[in-house]
Amino acid sequence: MATLTVEGIVENGQIRLSDTVTLPEHAKVYVIVPGVEAAPQARVYSPRLAHPEQAADFAKQIIEGSADAGL
Repeated sequence: MATLTVEGIVENGQIRLSDTVTLPEHAKVYVIVPGVEAAPQARVYSPRLAHPEQAADFAKQIIEGSADAGL
């Protein structure tokens, strides 16, 4: 895969490249922002049962409807 490196600047929330840079429509680009630290992403953990022996209380029943569900 060939790569091209160009420098740009953000103005009003838009990335502006030099006037001499032309890219084809829908070109896939990757943005690397030097000198800026991103805030750590929040991680949502799966809930855990305080009493695992109660897991049977949460059993699901699957009921399949007909192709024409009466809509």
